[in-house]
Amino acid sequence: MGHVSDTETQTVKYQVDGPEDAPVLVIGPSLGTTWHMWDRQMAELTQHWRVFRFDLPGHGGAPAHPAASVGELAGRLLATLDGLGVQRFGYAGCSIAGAIGAELALRHPHRVASLALVAASARFGSADEFRQRGVIVRTNGLEPMARAAPERWFTSGFAAAQPAIVEWAVQMVRTTDPGCYIAACEALAAFDIRGELGRIGVPTLVLVGAEDQVTGPGDARTLVAGIPDARLALVPGASHLAPVEQPGAVTDLLLTHFSTAWQDTQAAIPAPSFAPRLSAPVLPVAEITAATARPADPSQGRTDPYPQGMRIRREVLGDAHVDGVTAASDGFTDDFQELVTRYAWGEVWGREGLDRRTRSTVTLTALVASGHLESLAAHVSAALRNGLTPVEIREVLLQTAVYCGIPAASAAFTIAQSVIQAETTPPA
Repeated sequence: MGHVSDTETQTVKYQVDGPEDAPVLVIGPSLGTTWHMWDRQMAELTQHWRVFRFDLPGHGGAPAHPAASVGELAGRLLATLDGLGVQRFGYAGCSIAGAIGAELALRHPHRVASLALVAASARFGSADEFRQRGVIVRTNGLEPMARAAPERWFTSGFAAAQPAIVEWAVQMVRTTDPGCYIAACEALAAFDIRGELGRIGVPTLVLVGAEDQVTGPGDARTLVAGIPDARLALVPGASHLAPVEQPGAVTDLLLTHFSTAWQDTQAAIPAPSFAPRLSAPVLPVAEITAATARPADPSQGRTDPYPQGMRIRREVLGDAHVDGVTAASDGFTDDFQELVTRYAWGEVWGREGLDRRTRSTVTLTALVASGHLESLAAHVSAALRNGLTPVEIREVLLQTAVYCGIPAASAAFTIAQSVIQAETTPPA
């Protein structure tokens, strides 16, 4: 049965199949896909469980209400399950839905009975990569992502042999709401649970396609090494969308995991006769501790703005830029870099009076007006990250031509043109 909740901004679009009295198994999709990516698992899974599938905001016709974080996505899912009276459930999620599952296991451990993380990671790529993807979509729409999907999601042999499935995948991306896709990219850019894996206390299957180039076996092994009760399942002949490419193997692995690891709620369900080989549980090899925050300055009587400043500086300018500046700093410039981080980024950029789009507009104008064009390239890139489109940046620079002078604006246009071309051109 299909359903869209009345409180759409706080819940998710979902579908439920399977016996009404069976334990609930929640399964979630990858970024750019819909719950139909699990269609080939449904015949088997619904023999044992009441399967709850959901769509991400703006995917598959779901209401286009962007979610700012993985935590917010998890909260909407829980609100929907609460409305149905579902308290305890098994959970399997692919890619970003895997992140949602890990978030649930960390923040709401009493709700998750057993967990399967498919093509997932404790840290998806880099923040720069996902914010860059958002810039490309904001400028070009979803067509570049749609064209790149087959190569990212499937092995070349599967893509050549199954053109209809490839076209289905491309159309899923094309019909996704761009704003929701960008918000999901921002959510993944901020997602990082590497230091918290040891607190995931539920039996966990980490399943990955052997040829996955997006979140591959290396990411999977990091999860298994960090989660105390985790097993690794490597699926040969599969890339990122392993449930689509190798449906039989994935179904068998999920049935084995949820039938054997979920004893308290599923004792009545017999384990299947097959036994796909899983690795032995891997104990954590090391404990990752959180970074130590700088102590607050007692003389200020308030929280030190440095940590927030560094976070905002990285979000706006990008990790690559900040890492470059940090690497070039030495004893002579360290204090200056700390000053910039604490007061420019922590104090001013951290204020709530203006949003980041507006602050970028002001910053671009000020740099042109003051002639400090050496910083313009970084802030054009930052403006794109903060949501300004190339057209809006052009309008800002045209405005500076009137009030700051033609020569200054001409130099600014040259710099901005180069940055925009580099930042918004989709990968070949």
